[in-house]
Amino acid sequence: MIETERLRLRRWEARDLAPFAALNADVWTPPLSAAQSDAMVDRLEARWAADGFAFAAAERLADGDFVGMVGLQRFAGVGPLGPCVEIGWRLAREHWGRGFATEAGRAWLEYGFGTLGLGEIVAFTEAGNAASLAVMRRLGMRREPARDFVHPDAPELGPLLVHLVAAA
Repeated sequence: MIETERLRLRRWEARDLAPFAALNADVWTPPLSAAQSDAMVDRLEARWAADGFAFAAAERLADGDFVGMVGLQRFAGVGPLGPCVEIGWRLAREHWGRGFATEAGRAWLEYGFGTLGLGEIVAFTEAGNAASLAVMRRLGMRREPARDFVHPDAPELGPLLVHLVAAA
């Protein structure tokens, strides 16, 4: 669907299930089981069908290696955040620190504003996720503390810090 200099961002395929399950067992808190990870892919594919976009599988162009998940998705909103389109990423640990999240994030922002005509795109993470906060800054996102919220499905994370970028 989208290609960057080093990545292909595309819909999910059966070959993505095992590496995505390994990623979710390793870097997500709490870790997801393979069944939970597969169910997430099913939900993402349903979002593709309904919205025409969702968090996508990311693979390296050079060798097809699964890097993780990066994309846009509609978010119903919680508290002051309200309904929005979220940009998000989750990469396998071996791909951290290589600029993949920023590279893919830029491509998705361009797609969201240019192709989808969105007015704003938000991102959120817990306060301790320094790597994601750094990606948000590199993407030109700005903090929106008035829209911070506690996610009802993960209250143990505490307030999620909201960042946004608006269309130019």
